[in-house]
Amino acid sequence: MGNTNRKSESFIERYFQLSKYGTNVKTEIVAGITTFVTMAYVLLVIPSLLKAAGMNSAGLLGDEASTLTIFNDPIVGALFTATCLISAYGTLQMGIFAKLPFATAPGLGLTAFFAYTVVVDLGYTWQQGLAAVMISGILFIIITVTSIREKIIDALPVNIRTAIGAGVGLFIALVGLKSGGLIVSNPANLVEFGDFTNPGVLLTLIGIIITAILMAKDVKGAMLISIIITTIIGIPMGITNIEGIKLFSAPPSIAPTFMKWDFTGLLGNGEGGFVGALINIGMVVMTISFVDLFDNIGTLLGTAQRGNMIEPNGKVRNMNRALLSDSIATTLSSFFGTTTTSTYVESTAGIAAGGRTGLTSVVTGVLFLASLFLSGVIGIVPTQATAPALVIVGVLMIQSVVNIDFSDFTEAVPAFFTLAIMPFTFSIANGVAAGIIFYPIMKLVTGRHKEVNPIIYILAILFIIRFALLPN
Repeated sequence: MGNTNRKSESFIERYFQLSKYGTNVKTEIVAGITTFVTMAYVLLVIPSLLKAAGMNSAGLLGDEASTLTIFNDPIVGALFTATCLISAYGTLQMGIFAKLPFATAPGLGLTAFFAYTVVVDLGYTWQQGLAAVMISGILFIIITVTSIREKIIDALPVNIRTAIGAGVGLFIALVGLKSGGLIVSNPANLVEFGDFTNPGVLLTLIGIIITAILMAKDVKGAMLISIIITTIIGIPMGITNIEGIKLFSAPPSIAPTFMKWDFTGLLGNGEGGFVGALINIGMVVMTISFVDLFDNIGTLLGTAQRGNMIEPNGKVRNMNRALLSDSIATTLSSFFGTTTTSTYVESTAGIAAGGRTGLTSVVTGVLFLASLFLSGVIGIVPTQATAPALVIVGVLMIQSVVNIDFSDFTEAVPAFFTLAIMPFTFSIANGVAAGIIFYPIMKLVTGRHKEVNPIIYILAILFIIRFALLPN
């Protein structure tokens, strides 16, 4: 038995090259669990967003579908199953094929765009929307196989790449502060502190303190340990609800959403006949493609910098494989009934816990599969327990800002807008777009246009067109 275990460990060591990247099986497992626990909320949030797109038995849109859950509506239940399956597939492929510690799942921003813009505002059915997701997925595969996506990444200036990492740190910290209630909206000045007498806000603050102390003491698995401790502390505070806890339950059927595209309806929808519909489809697919492309580029670059996964030539390790994995997962997501997949910034929680190879993603992917039967357990971890991990990850990622050359104003302005626009507009893609637009402008007006890669000029023009046609 012991010999079998040694052979198994030897295979894992060789395949993922654990020693080469300064890690081991135990560390990778803890990192994989940490990533999963930090982003397990998507398994509940994605179905909640998609049900607002009419993906429910009654066809209700928006807030009208708020009372429907995975327990009382078969289509919403199918969405939970679909989210588990595509998250597991995409993350496992990222681990086994790309050998990187990144987790993927249907993107929150793109899912919201799908529900509230494509379906509610533009009037497409969810079946037609899934057809548009399929088209964008195929487009992703084409530009990835032809290395266009990798060429775009290589064209990004060094300072913008570095600013992306810092900007993602600010973005993810804001996500944590917002979801934990420490930062709330204010009509007078946009944001302000939350109510510190609120038990939920207090629990988030306690979690941040616990996480910070454990990280300062260099405790292995600090993120995961803090999430568990904070969840337990939340029980007597009335935040962690353990009444509905249930160890095992059969997954809902995926049949109601499986392969439900409507390509014919997609082409026949919209004002202005076929031409009008084609223009609308073009804008929808372009938006899905642009946002997903640069969300993923931003996230991959940011998380790779945090995990020291940048090769000596400046490229992210196995980047093309990572992009191809994402492209295939996006295409398959439309089969299952979910939206465009994205690499999640929460992957940095596992990286911060020591994850350096694809074994981390394999562990996370297996847990996504197990979630099909563990919805009753996953549901008890409150947002206030995972939010602190995101805040601390932001602290770790902002460190890259010291590597930006602010002495050259033509470099400083694009870098600043890259890292600042991400949290200010709550979009990684917007931050990347701002940097790409300002970079050639600053170089052109100072007579340094030769420093700009031609691809950057093309991207800047495309982004300007995108914002002109779809400003929101």
